[in-house]
Amino acid sequence: MKVFIIIGSLSAFTGVALGAFGAHGLKARVTPEMLTVWQTGVQYHLIHALGLLLIGILCHMLPEATQLRTAGWLLLVGTLLFSGSLYLMVLSGVRGLGIITPLGGVAFLAGWLLLAIAVWRYNL
Repeated sequence: MKVFIIIGSLSAFTGVALGAFGAHGLKARVTPEMLTVWQTGVQYHLIHALGLLLIGILCHMLPEATQLRTAGWLLLVGTLLFSGSLYLMVLSGVRGLGIITPLGGVAFLAGWLLLAIAVWRYNL
């Protein structure tokens, strides 16, 4: 689906921008520990942006593979929950937001598993 290529591209753009913001705008404002948390959010954000691009390309190759579309939405939700919660935690100082992060991790895992199932099922 074209939507995953667009979302993946915008997600990569946002991930790079947030990485730069962390390196230049947050360095003097947050503790080294919180800067590491920010960097973890950026790392997962960028990895899953690439996953969304891959899923978008595969959706064009296998339009009948519904697992691919579900995998794409799960990677997007995972990015919002995982990376988003880390970004908010660093910016707000509310460490309790970290309770949301594992939900994003579960969405990531489910998305990658569905991608593997789709590739297996459709013999790519």
